[in-house]
Formats: sequence, C-alpha cells, structure tokens
Amino acid sequence: MTLTRHASNLVVIKMIANVISKQASQPTFRVGDERLVKLTPGAAQKVSSLLTKQGRPNGVLRVAVMGGGCSGLQYKMDLQDAPANRDILVESSGVRVVVDPKSALYVTGSELDYLDALDGGFKVTNPNAATTCSCGESFSA
Repeated sequence: MTLTRHASNLVVIKMIANVISKQASQPTFRVGDERLVKLTPGAAQKVSSLLTKQGRPNGVLRVAVMGGGCSGLQYKMDLQDAPANRDILVESSGVRVVVDPKSALYVTGSELDYLDALDGGFKVTNPNAATTCSCGESFSA
C-alpha cells in the first residue's frame, strides 16, 4: 500500500513540474497602446526593413532607457525575436515595439521617427525629457 501511495505522489509531482515548466517557457507580457510609444510611418518602414533583413519578419523593436550619455540617461534600441517577461507590447504603424516596465516610466508619450539624411537616423521626441544634450543621444528626466 505504501509503495502505491509513493508512486502516485511521484506522478502528481511530475505533472506539476510539467505545468510549471510549460508556464515558465512562455513569456508573460502586457499589451499597451500608442500612448506609451508611437512610431512614425518612416520609423516603422525602417524598422520593418531591418527586421526583414535580419530574417525576423515577426520580430520586435525593443526601446529601453539606460544610465549614461551626457545628460544621464540614454536610449537603447534593439531588434529581437519576441517580447520578454514583464515587457509591455505596443503595436504602432504595423510594428511591434516592446518596452520594459522601468523604461516605460521614462518613455511614456514618446514618438520615434527616422530621418534618412546625413545627420539623420532614429530620433526620439520625449515629452518627459527635462533636458537633452546637443547631440540628441541622451536626456535627463
């Protein structure tokens, strides 16, 4: 009788472990809207082009804020396959953008544009920026 009880406990433990591992393998993220971050059509076209070139047509643009730069904070953008745990996912102009919760505090209401010019590239218009440096690469909040 004891042997059967232990065997059934092992089966239950294995079933619980399988459920936990399946839950852990799927990232949990929230869905936001363009009030968090918005892409202009030019930025969306450039990001889509870059994702396609990298073989990630269903990928995401990660927008993050990190310490550094002339003014104390700087933007970091990266192309990734999918959202990570705790990310906020926004679809803007047909592009999926992800922001981590800490960066969301700094970028809420921002617009990302792309200028195809000599001094162009990606430009962030951030209403939360108290000051920006002359190069436009960093800001303070």
